Amino acid sequence: MADDVRYCAKCSYVFLKIILIIYATVFWLIGGFIFAIGIYAEVERQRYKTLEGVFLAPAIMLIVLGLIMFVVSFIGVLASLRDNLTLLKVFLYTLALCLILELLGGIIALTFRNQTMDILNKNVRKGMVNYYDDLDFKNIMDFVQRKFKCCGGMEYKDWQVNMYHNCSAPGPLACGVPYTCCESKPNEVVNTLCGYKVLEKERLDLTSTIYVRGCTDAIFIWLMDNYKIMAGLLLGILLPQFFGVIVTWLYITRVEDAITEYESHQVGLLNSEAPQTKPQSRLEKCCKCMPLIDLD
Repeated sequence: MADDVRYCAKCSYVFLKIILIIYATVFWLIGGFIFAIGIYAEVERQRYKTLEGVFLAPAIMLIVLGLIMFVVSFIGVLASLRDNLTLLKVFLYTLALCLILELLGGIIALTFRNQTMDILNKNVRKGMVNYYDDLDFKNIMDFVQRKFKCCGGMEYKDWQVNMYHNCSAPGPLACGVPYTCCESKPNEVVNTLCGYKVLEKERLDLTSTIYVRGCTDAIFIWLMDNYKIMAGLLLGILLPQFFGVIVTWLYITRVEDAITEYESHQVGLLNSEAPQTKPQSRLEKCCKCMPLIDLD
C-alpha cells in the first residue's frame, strides 16, 4: 500500500488545498456580487412594474446565476477548509454537471438551430408586446437594433404585436416602428417618428428608411462572422470550470491518501510490539513542508 501511487503524486496536498480555497473563494465572491446586483435590479424592475414574464428579464437571470455560483462556491470553500470528502464530492459533481449541461445545451442549440431560433423569436415577440412598459427589455432591444442594424425579431413587421404600433391602434405610432429601427447618420438629429406607417409598405420600399432584417438573424450572422471572439468567450466560461473539476478531483485523491495513511499508522500502532518510526509516507514526500510522522 505504501508504494502505491494514485494519479499525480507530485501534486502537494497543501498546494492543492490553497489553490482550491482561492478558486472557490473567488467564485463565491463573484457569485455574491452578481446576486446582489440581480436583487437590486429586480427591486428597481418591480418599482416600475416591468415585464411580467421572466424569460427576458436580466434581473432574474442575474439572481439565478449569482445564487447558483454563490451556493456551489460556498460548498467548495467549506469543503476545502474542512477536508470533508462528502462536500468535496458534491462540489466536484456539481461543477462537472454544470459543465456537461452547458456543453450539451450548446450542442443541442446548434443541432436544432431552427427550433432554437423559433423559441428565441417567440420570446422576443413577447417582450415586444410590453416594449414601452418594460424598461429593461426596451433598453436591450434599442441597443440590439442600433448595434446590429436590425428591426424586430424575425422581421420588422413583428412590431405589429405591440399595441401602440399595431395598424389598428390610434395615434402617430400606429403601423410604425421604434426610431431605433431607422437608418441614421452620425451627428444627425434623431427623428422619433422616422418609422411612421412603414408597416404598410413592402420590404423593398424601406431599404433606405429602416433596417428590414430581423434581429435574431442579424445576431446569428454576427456570431458566425466573429467566431474567434465567440470561441474565446466560450473558453473563458468553460476552462475555469474544467480547471475546478481537475483541481477538486486531485485534491480528493490527496485527502483520501491522507486518510489511508492515517489509518495504516493506527493499525501499525496496534499491531506493533514496540514503538517504531514509520518511513516517510507518500503524502509527506509530495509535500515537503509536512512533518515526518513519528509514532513515539
